[in-house]
Amino acid sequence: MKNISFYAKAALVLATIIWGTSFVIIKDTVDLISPNYLMALRFTGAFILLCVIFFKKLGKINFETLWQGALIGVFLYLAYYWQTFGIMFTTPGKNAFLTAVYCVLVPFLAWISKGPRPDRWNLIAAIMCITGIGLISLNGDFAIGKGDFYTLIGGFFFACHMVAVAKFAKGKDPIIITILQFASAAVCFWATTLISEGVPEAVTADVIPAVIYLCLFCTATALLLQNFGQKHTLPSSAALILSLESVFGTFFSAILGRENLTIRMICGFALIFFAIIVSETKFSFLSKKRSESDVSCKSDR
Repeated sequence: MKNISFYAKAALVLATIIWGTSFVIIKDTVDLISPNYLMALRFTGAFILLCVIFFKKLGKINFETLWQGALIGVFLYLAYYWQTFGIMFTTPGKNAFLTAVYCVLVPFLAWISKGPRPDRWNLIAAIMCITGIGLISLNGDFAIGKGDFYTLIGGFFFACHMVAVAKFAKGKDPIIITILQFASAAVCFWATTLISEGVPEAVTADVIPAVIYLCLFCTATALLLQNFGQKHTLPSSAALILSLESVFGTFFSAILGRENLTIRMICGFALIFFAIIVSETKFSFLSKKRSESDVSCKSDR
């Protein structure tokens, strides 16, 4: 059982590393093709790949699963639309960390959808997160850059996506839900591409490797790693590990020369990451250590 837990957490970490690399790749690729076209190719490729691998599961799709998976996919489309649009006007590291605010937003959106009321730790995390956003995004005249603003909208819709998954995917086959949401997101991106840009040209040779990497690794493979990891990991631990995506996103951006880090930005990154820890763990691991210490003291007496 301990081995399964270790491999599950390792799978989650590997997924965040893969996602962390995607920010630089997307930043470089949207200079060559439009972000909508790129995402249309990404989700279409991932949808086809999962259908081929899990084709036996397709017969289990019913009307309820179909519309719920499609609705979840709409939120996924909106999240990636704004995140990818935002990265055109900001750096990969800022895009990664500002997207991660969804971890702090989820408790409040879940409350609006008749979930449990946020506690004081959620409020503290929200204040810390807003402060971190200010340090990262606000200019000297206290105006927020449009790329950062668009990214924050994407973070909001990622939170909506997580709440929708929690609400509609309960008791459903996660693979089927994933296939359906990929299909829905792909349709939305193709529609947006055709309406706003017309019929796109064929992708050039310098774009194909990026598209294949995003489809195969950043979408299909990372998703399978996430599904396996979350199945054998406590939700709070899984959410905390998955938030490392923002750390790796900034790390790869910095070492590849796409990020000029300042002390103020580093403080903002640290505040947002600490806010995620507060929101997801509420420092429960400290109380656990105290209780274990008390038991140990009592046994010594």
